[in-house]
Amino acid sequence: MATEKAPLPKLVLDKNITVSGLSSGGYMAAQFHLAYSSEVQGAAIVAAGPVYCAANSLQTAFAHCLNQQNSTPDLTAAKTYLEAQQQTGGIDALENLTDDKVWLFHGSKDSTVAPAVSDALAVQYQSLLPKNSLVYIKDKPFAHHFPTDHSKGTDCAASTAPFIGSCGYDAAGAMLSHLLPGVKPRAEKSSGQLLELDQIALAPIAKGQLGATGYLYLPESCSKGQSCRLHVSFHGCKQYAGAVGNVYARLTGLNEYADSNQLVVFYPQADKSVMNPNGCWDWWGYSGEHYATKNGAQMQAVKQLIEVLQGRR
Repeated sequence: MATEKAPLPKLVLDKNITVSGLSSGGYMAAQFHLAYSSEVQGAAIVAAGPVYCAANSLQTAFAHCLNQQNSTPDLTAAKTYLEAQQQTGGIDALENLTDDKVWLFHGSKDSTVAPAVSDALAVQYQSLLPKNSLVYIKDKPFAHHFPTDHSKGTDCAASTAPFIGSCGYDAAGAMLSHLLPGVKPRAEKSSGQLLELDQIALAPIAKGQLGATGYLYLPESCSKGQSCRLHVSFHGCKQYAGAVGNVYARLTGLNEYADSNQLVVFYPQADKSVMNPNGCWDWWGYSGEHYATKNGAQMQAVKQLIEVLQGRR
């Protein structure tokens, strides 16, 4: 499937969206979910920890939010922060999450994110959701990557670029089946368009915060004006366009489900910088102290891009 530079067609997209992400993209997906819970109705997160785990501190991020076996994410402090942000409008009302669905995954051979960190995310979400709304899978012997059931990725036991694992496990299908009602079987082969988006032209606020190029997967039905849903998927560290091109946007398996379920998939792209050499999404504060809220620079940039796709800008 080639990437195409083509004009963005007029799309008919539902206002309510779902999100997903791997690693730093998982942190970003959860942040985005909580910040904009009035519009985000579900999240799927692979290999990440709780929202505001790092508490605006790189030192805390390394000590308690990654691979240290004695990591103890401070959920009490995170709860206090989120409740304060809710009161001041930094995030939407947390009660919006009561009818949402969340799917979490952590490979048991993941040496990048410790089990206690992923467990803490599950505990955080469980405090906000009805019990049956949360699925947490942690019994698969996979390394740190996005697991798939195709052979185009790397060894499932290794965490190596481009961090798409050939694991005999269809994570894309599992997550979408939980998030969206009535998901149909995937298409045998993706038949839509993978478009390159000029993120800065579409959302000037993204300048200095996101990469120049983003990707959008468009099933034929959606490009012709049929009503479709929008799913936003955030790549992990070292998976941004400057490092792996469009690999993340092509190989997660989400696109094949998009074709059969009238689902548009947006793959926004972060970029590397002096403060962020691996092109991660901001989950510790390199873009500013409000990174996990609606006042965060990256959060605002992605939100603006979504509104452009929805025809609201």
